[in-house]
Amino acid sequence: MNILIVKLSAIGDVVHTLPSLASLRKLYPQAHITWVVEEAAADILAGNPDLDRVIVSKRKQWIACLRRGEKIGKTFREINSFLSGLRSRRYDLVIDFHGLMKSAAIVLLSGGGRRLGYDSMQEMTGLFYTEKIPEDMNKHAVDRYLDFVRHLGGASEEPRFIIAVEEENRKKIDSLLAEGNISAERGFVAVNPVAFWKTKLWDESRFALLCDRIARELGFAVVFTGGEKEGAIESIRAQMREPSLNLGGRTTLRDLACLYGRAALVVTTDSGPMHIAAAAGTPVVALFGPTSPVRTGPYGRGHEVIRADLTCSPCFRKECGTKKCMDGISVDRVFEAVRKMLDSVSSTE
Repeated sequence: MNILIVKLSAIGDVVHTLPSLASLRKLYPQAHITWVVEEAAADILAGNPDLDRVIVSKRKQWIACLRRGEKIGKTFREINSFLSGLRSRRYDLVIDFHGLMKSAAIVLLSGGGRRLGYDSMQEMTGLFYTEKIPEDMNKHAVDRYLDFVRHLGGASEEPRFIIAVEEENRKKIDSLLAEGNISAERGFVAVNPVAFWKTKLWDESRFALLCDRIARELGFAVVFTGGEKEGAIESIRAQMREPSLNLGGRTTLRDLACLYGRAALVVTTDSGPMHIAAAAGTPVVALFGPTSPVRTGPYGRGHEVIRADLTCSPCFRKECGTKKCMDGISVDRVFEAVRKMLDSVSSTE
């Protein structure tokens, strides 16, 4: 049996689909399973023992090149290679976990006979499937995606998140932590202050005050993570009095899973790294504003979501004139959550 999973992005969404992959492998142990993913999230899937093949789409890069009129020949060759790879197998089952036009088009182009998706007409995607299930937006994304496996006859089980951390990732994290003279045995708190939406960001000066208190009052080293070395992280560090380590832009996604797996705790905005931390089994303190923790909060037990109690939240807006939901989160409130969680972790060791 040949199965194709289509879940292109984003990082958190791909992480949320990992339990469905694990359940599909258990349901169809002899199947050949392929996953189509976009480039930015592909590293999460590398080396996954439940996958036989990963096909990477460079859709954003291709569109950008075509719009600029650059590298036209190379771009069309890459697109042709992608489509050839997609059609190199006859798929018995294709599952669209994404539910947008960009993913539904891949489902159709795959040539799969049984095409499973959500019973939704969002972007007219419902026209592309031969079989549909209802989408319950009151569920967490992990459980919503697992509905596909349940529909196929899979048994309910504890969701498993497999990110294949390898020895090279461990050695790299050892080296990076050594640069800051940080030992996992002494304990450190990882802090991810960045997010793609402006409305998800917390004030940089508050992050600086929080991290100083974590280092000074709780005795934990602070390690920053993010997509870039410069920018927000360096701005926060410039406002701090205590030392910290900036690993922004220096880790792959699997490096990040390894790093978070060694942290005592992760403090983060609602972002892809938040979901990687939860998948790694590390306690998370997550700051939420315009989005819903019911749908996309850190999955599993032992995490804490902090949000302002506002009637307008969640609004799911990427632009806002006030950002009251994030500004309503105080440093004291986050620090107390961190302190209590670290005390709880220490008492169970």
